[in-house]
Amino acid sequence: MDQILISDLEVFYRMGVTPEERARPQRLLLTVEMAHDLAPAAAADDLKLTVNYDAVAQRLLRLGEGREWQLIETLAADIAHVVLAEFGVKSVAVEVKKFIIPQARYVAVRLTRPTKLL
Repeated sequence: MDQILISDLEVFYRMGVTPEERARPQRLLLTVEMAHDLAPAAAADDLKLTVNYDAVAQRLLRLGEGREWQLIETLAADIAHVVLAEFGVKSVAVEVKKFIIPQARYVAVRLTRPTKLL
């Protein structure tokens, strides 16, 4: 299956186990890999036949408005659900990077969900 990737989309969400950690939005990087048949769009050169990656990015940038998460696992699952439900892809893989451990470049979770789990 063909893929559309959004790599390291910078977002600021309220994230963390403790209330102190969630007090201010934190910088996170999201990578979203969406499986979709790109042949019709490529043949017709028509945006309506593919996944509008800018619309996906804008939706994810707004996802954190008025929300907070304790676990990046929950956030990744929520992102996968939104992309599957709103953008008609066959499956989605989501990676969330968090910069919380000073001795590590980042901590991340990665999950993959097919459409059938909706």
